[in-house]
Amino acid sequence: MLELDNVTVRFGGLAAVDDVSLRASPGEVLGLVGPNGAGKTTLFNAISGLVRPSAGAIRFHGADVARQPMFRRARLGIGRTFQIPQPLHQLTVRENLVVAQRFGTGKVDDARIAELLDFTGLAGKDGRDAATSLALTELKALEVAKALATGPKLLLLDEVLAGLETAAKRRFMAMLRELPDRFGVGIVIIEHDIETISALCPRVAVLDFGRLIADGAPADVFRDPEVMRSYVGAGGKHA
Repeated sequence: MLELDNVTVRFGGLAAVDDVSLRASPGEVLGLVGPNGAGKTTLFNAISGLVRPSAGAIRFHGADVARQPMFRRARLGIGRTFQIPQPLHQLTVRENLVVAQRFGTGKVDDARIAELLDFTGLAGKDGRDAATSLALTELKALEVAKALATGPKLLLLDEVLAGLETAAKRRFMAMLRELPDRFGVGIVIIEHDIETISALCPRVAVLDFGRLIADGAPADVFRDPEVMRSYVGAGGKHA
């Protein structure tokens, strides 16, 4: 489904993503981890179209999307969330989903919006102002609902569990586990907590200073000496 070949993203003299090659198959749940500043969100930005790669190829279902604008990638089936929730101001929860759905599919499907509101626990809050009346857990749920409203085949989840207390995190993890079968999506998820990512993802890829340093089963990856050195060198901060 997603193929990255030698992708590099430079900002001036800094290579935020450095010659990364990675594959994600249809329906797969892939974890993306690494120390703070490793290039994880920049890689998401390159895949979704917020930044253009300086070099390399990005293919989605065989189509080269490296120079395609964000809305075209959304129409092809790439959806994403943001680490800091970004509700559309002065719009209700439901209106946020309508805008996202039009962006991703070009039309409004009321039945699908109702399904997404119910699935994410926002059905009773659909008329609320999204920017001012939702708690953090609800804002995170809205991020997921907006991404799903675009009709994705691949969902890029950027730290959707960050900042949630234990019970809310458990509920969110249960919801995330349902996504591939219920909505037919593959997932790439950035998450800072090793225990959480190991529980969610059969496969994990690790970035460090923009380079891909490991890719495999969590039990193997987190025993890799280079991965262990990267975390120790980052003072134990996982991001």
